[in-house]
Amino acid sequence: MKHTIKPTLFGYGLTTKAIAEKLGGGCLFFDDNTQETFTDENKNIIKPSSLFNPNESSLEVTTPSLNPNHPLIKNAKNLQSEYDYFAEIMPFSIWISGTNGKTTTTQMLTHLLEKRGAVSGGNIGTPLAKLDEKAPIWVLESSSYTLHHTYKASPNIYILLPITPDHLDWHGTAEAYEADKLRPLLTMKEGELALVPKGLTLPKTDAYIVEYDTNEEIATYFNLDSSKLHFKAAFLQDALLALAVSKVLFDEADYALMNQFKKDAHRQEELKDALGRIWVNDSKATNLDATIQAIQAYADKPIHLILGGDDKGVDMEDLFKRIQTLNITLYTVGSNNQKLLALANQYHIDAVESLTLSQAVKQIHHVLTLEDIALLSPAASSLDQFKSYKERGELFIQWIKALKK
Repeated sequence: MKHTIKPTLFGYGLTTKAIAEKLGGGCLFFDDNTQETFTDENKNIIKPSSLFNPNESSLEVTTPSLNPNHPLIKNAKNLQSEYDYFAEIMPFSIWISGTNGKTTTTQMLTHLLEKRGAVSGGNIGTPLAKLDEKAPIWVLESSSYTLHHTYKASPNIYILLPITPDHLDWHGTAEAYEADKLRPLLTMKEGELALVPKGLTLPKTDAYIVEYDTNEEIATYFNLDSSKLHFKAAFLQDALLALAVSKVLFDEADYALMNQFKKDAHRQEELKDALGRIWVNDSKATNLDATIQAIQAYADKPIHLILGGDDKGVDMEDLFKRIQTLNITLYTVGSNNQKLLALANQYHIDAVESLTLSQAVKQIHHVLTLEDIALLSPAASSLDQFKSYKERGELFIQWIKALKK
């Protein structure tokens, strides 16, 4: 570490605690959930956010989740993101962002480059403070929150997956969200590579930009053979982008190794019930883009789609425009149930009001055939009815397994 002073840390969470641990403790935190000042076991002092005095701090590092209008962020005079704080010691780095699929692409690329010493961190769950500084490559899943606060750190390669408006309660507008996703381009240097979807408003950059739209375009540009991969739809795109980076860095496309990659649970997880019918657990699809990609994977079949939850105010209309020509029946659940029914009526899409996930499973059970697909891909957060998307997916699986012949 090249820092000579300990930073003031905003938020008493995973990212900032890891920084304090790396510095040997004794750091000062300001936290929204703290009512009275206390000292933890590592001699860190945690104070309520309201007690922060910018004149008593020469460096602040924030947890990524604090939005631009938060008093701590607005009052800070020397604010850095986690990425900026570690910019001077960051090795060759590959940043991966996007609305959906960034975790999978980060995992896939790390899977391919692990033999080259690559380690992964960032939004994927491992704070930068816990990454090996001597590793030759850092593969960093990068949230729009982190990118918004980052001005100094810069990737050597940047992969941006397709984006659709998300976290608008945080960013304010779709334009601001897009700008934060494109922020890394502002600091990239000549000869550094950025892969970005077509159709975005790109800022002026010295990076070498490759714009893509389809999987075929990625495969053609980097001379990859997608027929050798066992993935489909969005996962195929994730795999191709990971292979493209491996090809650029090491002139290698190891299809066999790529096919050994195992997807996370609750991402387009197929299971069969006692009657041999296919149900798909895509509970991790908490935004529009994830659900659109899941639907595309099964677009050639009749789909019974369970949709709904806490959509955080996102406009769902684009989803309905895309599915109105498909053979699809909706089963609406969760807090945005009425909103979904209204859109289904507007776009003449068959819809059943289920209200709860367990009820949707029962309703689909009575009509599902061997040729159909039952798909849980909610395009919304689970927190209105469940503790997490994981709990939602696990209960879905339990209810499927309990179905009788």
